Amino acid sequence: MARRAETIELAVLGLLHEGPMHGYELRKRLNLMLGWGRVLSYGSLYPTLKKMLRGSLIEETTATITPVTKRARIVYEVTEAGTREFERLMSEVGPTAWEDDNFDIRFAFFGRTDMEIRLRVLEGRRIRLQERLDRVQRELNMTEQEVDRYAAELQRHGVESVEREVRWLSDLINAERNAGLPPPATPPVPPAHQA
Repeated sequence: MARRAETIELAVLGLLHEGPMHGYELRKRLNLMLGWGRVLSYGSLYPTLKKMLRGSLIEETTATITPVTKRARIVYEVTEAGTREFERLMSEVGPTAWEDDNFDIRFAFFGRTDMEIRLRVLEGRRIRLQERLDRVQRELNMTEQEVDRYAAELQRHGVESVEREVRWLSDLINAERNAGLPPPATPPVPPAHQA
């Protein structure tokens, strides 16, 4: 549960760097970021926001009352301490950076991360998935004769999904590495062909 709260904190800090938001907007954006399979409830969001307020990572202000809402909305903004914490979290390159729950959120904010950190996180994620893929393929080969065809299909589907993500990560890593290189020099035109 603590890891999920840290992931939500990272996501909230990242989103609030875009500008102040109220709770409903934060929840909506977080749900888009987390993906269709992981819906964030207000019961998870508001305790995290309260903890972040106590830690001075964010601050709240009251928005003006409009004729439509009839009540004031609380708007959250990131503080200087929150900016420092976001930068610290985004610079971590250990195993938590490439685990399933945290990787997607970190990836969403890669534009604000140093290339070396991005590469280490992408490479760590690829290694972790390759290890998982190797294990699942061994298990699939051992159990293929022992399970019914639906269980075997489910395992095969899992293998294909991980293979697809490993290829995607490899493409991202190659693009990151090539982005830092200067463009290839154009070969000089031999004197015989010059006009």
